[in-house]
Formats: sequence, C-alpha cells, structure tokens
Amino acid sequence: MPGVVGAAAAVRRTAAGNQLLVGYVATDERFDQGQAMDVLRHALPAALVPRLAQVDVLPTRTSGKVDRDALPWPLPSLQGYPGTRGSLHGTMAWIAELWLEVLGADVRSPSDDFFDLGGGSLTAAQMVSRLRERFPEVVVGDLYEHPTVGTLAAHLDTLGAAGPASDRTVPPTPLKTQAGQVVGTLLLRALAGPRWLVWVGIGSRVLADGLGWTVLPQPSWWLLLVGWLVFVTPPGTMLLAAAGARLLLRGVEPGEHPRGGKVHLRLWLATRLVDELGATGLAGAPYMTWFARLLGADIGRDVDLHSVPPVTGMLRLGAGSSVEPEVDLSGFWVDGDVLHLGEVRVGARARVGARSMLCPGADVGKDAEVAPGSAVFGSVPDGEFWSGSPAERVQERARGPWSDRPSSTRAWVAAYGAVAVLLGGLPLLALLAGAALPVLASDDPTSYAELWALLAWLPASVVVAFVVLAGLVWLVVRVAGLAVAPGVHRVRSGTGLAVWTTVRVLDDARTWLFPLYSSSLTPFWLRALGARVGRHVEASTVLLVPSLTQVNDEAFLADDTLIGGYELGGGWIRVERVKIGKRAFVGNSGMAAPGRKVPKASLVAVLSAAPRRKKAQAGESWLGSPPAPLRRTAAEGDAGRTYAPPTRLKVLRALVEACRVVPVALAGGTGVAVAITLAWLLDQSALLALVLAGPVLAVAGMAAALVTVVAKWVLVGRHRPGAHPLWSGFVWRNELADTFVEVLAAPWFARAVAGTPLLNVWFRLMGARIGRGVWCESYWLPETDLVELGDGVTVNQGTVVQTHLFHDRMLTTDRVVLKRGATLGPNSVILPAATLGRHATVGPVSLVMRGESVPDGTVWIGNPIGPWTAAAAETAR
Repeated sequence: MPGVVGAAAAVRRTAAGNQLLVGYVATDERFDQGQAMDVLRHALPAALVPRLAQVDVLPTRTSGKVDRDALPWPLPSLQGYPGTRGSLHGTMAWIAELWLEVLGADVRSPSDDFFDLGGGSLTAAQMVSRLRERFPEVVVGDLYEHPTVGTLAAHLDTLGAAGPASDRTVPPTPLKTQAGQVVGTLLLRALAGPRWLVWVGIGSRVLADGLGWTVLPQPSWWLLLVGWLVFVTPPGTMLLAAAGARLLLRGVEPGEHPRGGKVHLRLWLATRLVDELGATGLAGAPYMTWFARLLGADIGRDVDLHSVPPVTGMLRLGAGSSVEPEVDLSGFWVDGDVLHLGEVRVGARARVGARSMLCPGADVGKDAEVAPGSAVFGSVPDGEFWSGSPAERVQERARGPWSDRPSSTRAWVAAYGAVAVLLGGLPLLALLAGAALPVLASDDPTSYAELWALLAWLPASVVVAFVVLAGLVWLVVRVAGLAVAPGVHRVRSGTGLAVWTTVRVLDDARTWLFPLYSSSLTPFWLRALGARVGRHVEASTVLLVPSLTQVNDEAFLADDTLIGGYELGGGWIRVERVKIGKRAFVGNSGMAAPGRKVPKASLVAVLSAAPRRKKAQAGESWLGSPPAPLRRTAAEGDAGRTYAPPTRLKVLRALVEACRVVPVALAGGTGVAVAITLAWLLDQSALLALVLAGPVLAVAGMAAALVTVVAKWVLVGRHRPGAHPLWSGFVWRNELADTFVEVLAAPWFARAVAGTPLLNVWFRLMGARIGRGVWCESYWLPETDLVELGDGVTVNQGTVVQTHLFHDRMLTTDRVVLKRGATLGPNSVILPAATLGRHATVGPVSLVMRGESVPDGTVWIGNPIGPWTAAAAETAR
C-alpha cells in the first residue's frame, strides 16, 4: 500500500459490544486513506475490510513484535478530537455519536454510509433500537432505505416523537386458571386412552389367535370393531371431536375475553380435545370440509380446504374458494391479558396462500387473493390481491383461477380418502415390521415378566421399523412422482392427487423420520426422493416436491423451509420447478413459491419469501413478505469447518448423528412400555384400564420430558452466546439434543401441555428463565438457557423464540428476552439478541430482527416489524 511504512491488525470491541477489526498503519506523506480504503474494499471480503487508524509509530515489545495491547483504543479521532464531525449538527451529530457507539465509526461527512462503515443486520437492529429513544416509530427498513448520515437524519426529522404506545399493565395468568389447566391436562390425556386400548386389544387378539400368546388379554372382536370405528377411524374421531368442541364452546361469542378466563379456558380445552382425539391426522385430511361443517362452519360447494378448520366453528368459506396448506384459520390470538376471538370469512372463489393467518374478523372478498405468508386484518375487497403482514393491496386485480372451474365426480373424493388412509397407515406397517423381529425370534411368553424382557430387542426393532418406514415413504413419493408434472392441473385428477400425496406424506415424514433431517444424510435422502441436489448441500426440515426441485452445490436450507409446494385456485392445482442456486441460503420458515428461483450466493431471510425470478439477482439478500432487498455482510469462517471439511470431521459427525437412534429407541420403548402396562390393566378389568389409561400416558410423558432434560445437560450443558462452525462437535451435539426434544419430549409431553404451567416447569428444568403466570403455547425455544420470559409474558401458538441463526454455516447464538407482560403474536419469530420491552406487543406473523429492541409499552407488527398504529390495531381487534 503506497505510503504505509508499518502495519498491524487487532480486534477491538465497540461500546455496544460489537467486535471490530482495526488496521493500525504508520504512514508517510504519500498515504491517502480514501484510496487505501478503496483498495481494501476491492481486494478483501467485506467482513475482512478493517477500520484504518493512523499512528505515529507501532509500539513493540522487547522481542521486537508489535505490542497490540499498547495500540490506542478508542482511537483518538473517535474521542471527539477537533475536525472529526465539525460539519455535522443537530440530528446528524446525534446519529454520528450513535454510529461511534455501535460501529466505532469515525463519521466525518453527511454522505458516510452505515453499511460501508461495517454495518450489518445485527448492528442495524442495534442502531434502530437506539434511534427509538427519540423516534419511537423508526423501523429497521428506514436504515436500509436511508443508509447515510444525512438522508437518515432528514428522514428522522419528519417522524413524530410519539410511538405506538399502550398504557396497559399485563398481570400474570391467574393461579386458578393454571390449576384448572393442570387438572384439565390429566383429563384430556384420558381421551387418548380409548384409542390406545383399541390398538392394544387388536394386537393382543392377533398375537393370541395367531401365535398362541394367551398371556395377553383377549377382548371381544365385536367390541374392538366398535372401538375402532369410534376412536380410530377419521369419521369417528371427527364426530367425537366436533361434539366435544361444540359442547365446550356453547354460548361463546366473538369479542374480547380475559386471558385465563372462562371463555379462554374453554377454548383451550376444546383445542386440546381435538388434538388428543387425533381428529385432524393425515388419514382424515380429505374430510376437512366435512369436519368444518360438523364444528358449525358454513362451507359452500366446491371448496378446497387444505388446512385445519377452527374449533369454534366461526368460519365461512364461499363456494369455490381455496385455502392452501398451513393456513391459520383459528380466529383467535392472545394479546397480553386479552383473548381476541372472531369469525373468519373467505368469499366465493377467493384464494388464501399457504402459511397465512386470517385474524379474528378477517373478511376476504369474492375473487380476492391473499399471498402466502400474509396476515389479514379486517377486509380484503373483492377481486384484489393482498400480501404482507399486515396484508396490504399490491395489485388491484387478483391473479384469479387459471381457467374456468373444471367438472369432477365424487369418485375422486373417494380416491383422496383411500390414499389418505394408506398414508396414515404407513407408520403402522413400519411398527408391524419392527415388532415382527422379537415376535418371530422369541418363544411364546408365559408371563408379563417375559413380555418386559422382549424390550431387549428394542434397538434392533427400532432400526427395522425406521428403515421400513423410510422405504415406504420413498416408494410412495417415487410412484407419485411419475404423475407429477409442472403446470396447472385439476385438483381432482391423477396429477392433482399425486402432488397432494407427495406434499402430505413428506410433511408428516419430517416428524416420522426426523433423525434423517438436519443431518449429513439429508441430501442423500432428498436425492433418493427424486430431487436434484448438489454436493455439500445442508438441509434441515425442508418441505418440497422432489421431482420439481433443484438445489445446487453448497446451498443451505434451514428449518421448516417450503421449497415450491403447490398453489390452489378454482378447482386447479399449480406446481412449477424451483431452483436454489449455489451457496444460496433459505432461512427458517423461508418460502420459495412454485416457479421461483433463489440465485447463486443469495439469501432469503427468516420467515421471508423469495422474490420473483425477474427481480432476483445473484448475491442479493431478501427480507420479509413481500420480500424487500437486504444489505448484509457475509461472515467469514474456516472453510475446513464450514464448506470443505476433511474426512476426519465427516466421520466424527456421522458417529454423533448415529446416536440419534437413542432418542428414537427411547420413544419406541416408551410406547412399548405403555402398551404392555395397558395390556396388563386390560387383563385385570376393562373399566380399570379405561380409568387408568390417562394417568399411564401422563406418567410416560413426564418420564420422556425428564429423560430429555438429562440428555440436554449431558450433551451440551448450559448454552452461552457465541459462534460455532457447522463442522464442530458443539453443533452436532446440539442437534442430537434437539432430536431428543422433537422425537421424545414433543410427542409424549410438550405438545400435550402447551399453554400450561407444566410446560413452564419443563422449560425451567431445561435452563430457561420463566417468570410467574407465563402463557406459552410453543415449545420451540431451541437453546433454552438463552431464553428469558418475564412474569405474565404471552407466547402464542406457532411462534419460534429463535436463539440461533445459521448464516454462512456459522451457528451464532444469543439471548432473547421478553420482559414482564410482553406478547409475541402467533406464527411469529423473534431472532437472537432481541428484546421485547415491558407490556409491549408484537402482533401475528411478525419478525423481530436480530439485535432489535422494542420499547416498553409499545405495539408493533410486520415482517420485519414496524409501528402498529392505534387505528390499525383497533381494526385487527
């Protein structure tokens, strides 16, 4: 570098705690700092461009090496020396002080750019949090749109000093309600008892009649047939669930109700009742319109309903309307100490995109369209296209159906029903294969002690069952893939059925075969299913149509990504090819709609959508729904720990991942132990078995939860903020601990106790700081030690308290704090290092950015969040 006679680099920390690379240079008269910075930006990755600091001489130790501890910090020019910011006044001068605090940046001119000075997504959120001290309405997007000191100051001066404030105080959930929930949970677990007893009875009779296992109970086949029709088949469970829900919710009206009050408790009981009875399982998916009518919903003709209807029955779907998968139609959410409950309406021929939420009182007009990932408050006018959270008009005319509604016959309804029963039976076939090993290899047991001894076969049986289930899923997807083709097809056609079958079975396979995902085996699994997957791809619980998906080398697909899927409209189903470019990244719950492309080295952020093909360019980053450009700095890491690991690390990772068989075996063992216990009770008395089935399931759930707690502390200990490369032992052990949660604790315990104090107790055992009277309906708190939920906090259903990010194959973890009385709305995500202030609210389908701080008593919504004005909030409520 011309004019540099000596140089040294050191990592420093700003007043905000951010690390900063500083290059100290001793120079002569030829040195030009502006020219030097231009050369560095051209020659180095953005993350490695240092902040240059001129010094008279580089201090040295007696050894002759540079004494980095003696190099000046803070830099003299950053301590307010004359000439540094003389041209900046008013708001600009205040912004310069904040940039000094956050970036350690020496701001000299109104044209200085936040991102050119080293800013990124984390520091942008930190900066905005500080700006909100004077300008409460400022959002992260404002800094991206106005990145220079001058333009940002001018924009801030146009904002008001008043923010989206709320003067309420949120108390903890009443103790009376919490006690009622504990009792209610035990009673609800009893509802699953009859289904277990029917399957145990059928298995006992088959073994007794076929193999002479007379030690087992032998109930009447006629009684078992009645039990199977009532407690196992979709019509039976749906009738029971609808009757129970309507009884519990009789007289409940739309409006605002106290959190933890009678109406809320009845709603929670009805929701849990439907879950415990298994009324919305895969086998019943084609009958959702019938189930909705049973619940009291008004469903028109020719409706395509691919999501679960609300237990309240407060739903109206006009003739020919379409609702895509994973749409939240529940019609309620909890805001602090208030439950908002309302009817949801979708007009004739309207379309609602996947992963959207229709909030209480939402009314989608005739022929209108709601884009995927949106949150609808109030009314969407007839024929318009709305998108975003909260949804806004993006086009005056909806895209509309691709053609006139096709004719169809009832035979296709029967075909969907038959395929659904087949798909729902895949786990049962796998369990039979696993059970065949000990049954055929052992002598006939003569006592229950000998039955317990058969648990020694458990590891081998679990492996057999897992392999068989994976093989069955593979067979279904490959056979269905023969009929899948890009384009628009009738829903009730062979291609439509094939697409639906593929998406439904792979959606459930993410639960059935969870150990296959987020592992080094995932790319091989996706290739086997028919996807084109390149080398060194990392994929988590991704959902896709394999035959239409291409994922190029070194791409990364994070948790719960939706790649492609399908669109519905007017009796038609649309699928298209989707391409993920080399080294592209799709964040947690990110979406790439049919026909979209994520270009090379691009990023789709958490809870965000990929842009249209014409807008997407290589190397760009996109945030939100609808997506907006995002400026970011790529992190640099050791390639041997991120993209190009040596064979030694591959072997070590495989060994750790092989240990995932342990939680799978424990989950299977829990099921076998419950079955043997129920068989013994059934042998004593059918009435005794029916009475004690619930407590047996509850004890099994608590055991699964405690084993998961032990596994977490043994495998990873206490989580702390930090960064870890993908190819490191900590990341693999953390994924193994998460497998215990998803495979063992979630199905046996966490899902059954959502929203109750029992879940809070478990979180505390896992290391989280949980206050009094917290209402938490989500178990997605990945690194529990880094989570703090203050007294009276509300975490709604479908929400993720995300304490880690995996950008650039580096796992970075940090704390997430929800202070006393704060609310995180349903289907939202809060990222690491973020804080919600006391009694603050973040509304539904929202994204709180990494490092962002929401002030006390304020109200926010959006993806990313922005102020939720009083008028908009009132409309939503």
